[in-house]
Amino acid sequence: MRTHSLKFLFCVLGIAALGAIAEAALSPDEVARLGKDLTPLGGLKAANADGTIPAWDGGLTKPPAGYQPGKHYVDPYAADKIVATITGENAARYAERLSEGHKAMLAAYGSFKMNVYPTRRSASVPQRIYDATHKSGATAQLGDGGNGVSDTLGGIPFPLPKSGVEVIWNHLLRYRGDIASRRVAQAAPTRGGDFTLVEFDEETMFLYHLPGMTEGALHNRILFFKQAVTSPARLAGGILLVHESLNQVQQPRDAWLYNPGQRRVRRAPQVAYDNPGTAADNMRTSDQLDMFNGAPDRYDWALVGKREIYVPYNSYRLQSPELKYKDILKPLHVNPDVLRYELHRVWVVEATLKAGERHIYKRRTFYVDEDSWQILLVDQYDNRDQLWRVSEGHAMNFYNVPTTWTSAEVHTDLQAGRYLVMGLYNESTVHDFALQRTESDFTPDSLRREGVR
Repeated sequence: MRTHSLKFLFCVLGIAALGAIAEAALSPDEVARLGKDLTPLGGLKAANADGTIPAWDGGLTKPPAGYQPGKHYVDPYAADKIVATITGENAARYAERLSEGHKAMLAAYGSFKMNVYPTRRSASVPQRIYDATHKSGATAQLGDGGNGVSDTLGGIPFPLPKSGVEVIWNHLLRYRGDIASRRVAQAAPTRGGDFTLVEFDEETMFLYHLPGMTEGALHNRILFFKQAVTSPARLAGGILLVHESLNQVQQPRDAWLYNPGQRRVRRAPQVAYDNPGTAADNMRTSDQLDMFNGAPDRYDWALVGKREIYVPYNSYRLQSPELKYKDILKPLHVNPDVLRYELHRVWVVEATLKAGERHIYKRRTFYVDEDSWQILLVDQYDNRDQLWRVSEGHAMNFYNVPTTWTSAEVHTDLQAGRYLVMGLYNESTVHDFALQRTESDFTPDSLRREGVR
């Protein structure tokens, strides 16, 4: 274990054994803590010892003044001032509150910095998700050695996690709305800063969270996801459809691709694990979308504990329509002046590739927000145990829902001196969380119909 890990806040919530896989649901006394000393989703409600992390007071539950539905999100914290700027020169002073990935970025790039702002615990979800979490916490069970979950619906299944894989399941099953669509851009700038935008139309139906859903009607599915490439012209017309499974070992995810040249829909079993992400110039794997997705079966997941570190948070500036993509996309890394970092408590999970399994990442360290279960940072190591890629989920509260999701994801390749940014929409429309869709809109036949239009 690394030296700094000795300073982690071990067992903040009474963890009995690190890294063990707990099969049992929470006790009544544990469930009773939700909404009392814990937030309704399981975070520690109180402030930290020195007050630099405030107490959670319910988060953002309604839009701030000036917000107009259908327009980009108004920054509720625009008046906040920078409280510290971390650079390569002063990083040692902040080392205890930096991830290994951020330390490496600060050391590698003299132009990279981290502007730290006051901590705002803005995370919130609708009351029905809190209620579902209270119910699921009393019943949720891990199955198949941690590769599946049962007896849970709508809420966070393990609000008091006792194993690393439980934390990951909380991320996979966190609330992101019921049905959502977005038009977003992706870019992988060269070392010199040149880039070509790849644009997508995406739709997601979160079956697990739909009002009125039952576990029987769920049929071992979490969500439907459809992604259509709209530009550049050489890539436009391709459509990906995914049916995500709750237990992907028992039933692997179903995926299909529509090929516009052939006008055919084909099965796409390669859309998983470490296969390349769509049009990402080999800068991310399939399971890096949304910071991590898919089956957890190739890794052993160790729960290290909690830690207070600087993470991307309340990243409203990054989606501002006042910025053009060229203002954000700079050589080597995203323009640091448009990024916001705050001090938050995160769960730290170490994923180590199992013996006999294959993945380009031998080891991954996940930093997961205690308030929302959104993965905020990931350090990814190659088969030589060298830090390779650093992923950032620049989170914000979509307060018209409300839910915490990312305004963009950034995956920095330290070895190539390049990065990939996904999910930008400054020059596009905002996310639509009021979309009306049915399950018939997410079938292979629907791909055929859309492809010939």
